[in-house]
Amino acid sequence: MKLAKNIQNIAKRVLINESEALNNIANYIDDQFEECVEAIFKSKGRVVITGIGKSAIVASKIVATLNSTGTPSLFMHAADAIHGDLGMIQDDDIVICISKSGNTPEIKVLVPLIKRTNCKLVGLVSNVDSYLGQQSDYVLNATIADEACPNSLAPTTSTTAHMALGDALAVCLMELKSFTSEDFARYHPGGALGKQLYLKVDDIISHNEVPIVQHDANFKETILEISTKRLGATAVLKNNKLIGIVTDGDLRRGIEKGVNLDKVIAEQIMSVNPKQVEKGDFAVKALNVMQQNNISQVIVMDGEKVAGFVHLHDLLKEGII
Repeated sequence: MKLAKNIQNIAKRVLINESEALNNIANYIDDQFEECVEAIFKSKGRVVITGIGKSAIVASKIVATLNSTGTPSLFMHAADAIHGDLGMIQDDDIVICISKSGNTPEIKVLVPLIKRTNCKLVGLVSNVDSYLGQQSDYVLNATIADEACPNSLAPTTSTTAHMALGDALAVCLMELKSFTSEDFARYHPGGALGKQLYLKVDDIISHNEVPIVQHDANFKETILEISTKRLGATAVLKNNKLIGIVTDGDLRRGIEKGVNLDKVIAEQIMSVNPKQVEKGDFAVKALNVMQQNNISQVIVMDGEKVAGFVHLHDLLKEGII
């Protein structure tokens, strides 16, 4: 028990250390940060991000974030740069160099080579007085008091700070570009996330039949429509207008109440005010309606006409859930 308590205290200490560091770094957002964002925004080139060790891993993550939010970016490992990869840098690119100390040998070799190009150099560094800090056109200040590790050596708080500044950079650029959810969908077409942003109910209902009965349909006609269309429900129409829905649950409840199955009609066992979405709505809206109302299907309308149904199983099959 004592060991477990100590582990919890260590974990809390790490998280508090890193959260306090991020709060402090917010105070370092200054004119240079703003000028850096504007330079990237106005640049006709790409953003090339470099680093070594843990900083290289952080650089890869920031590159991925920028690319996915509309800012073309490349990763260049600092060690590989001096063995040929420097050739990926083109005129008008902006190079971001990430380093905690700003004084590592690889950085001291790389920086002069970058400075010979027509590119602006950004130093994302935890020591603004370092070689990198002094040589950069723009400095993103990631100064921290200490690392979260007990010896203040292992990159922990510093890498968190660097990554958070990268996120701040990306979000600023998103807002300057007026980057929308539709834009985001273009860069994330795969997986559940992508489908939530582009899949519409129109894409789903074309695969389903449209279960419909008239308001005076008898019990047998109603149950056959639900069974053959295999969506667990049917819309109920009167004078060609939607007035309700009969689900398999409504059928069971009717039987439990002892209704006369020979005389009951759809209108007498239906649920009124059925939940609906419009043709053209995103499929994720249909999912939200189902979740909020604890139902398994929703009617899709095209104006006043029933266009089809979306079932929970359809969304599962599409991978949205």
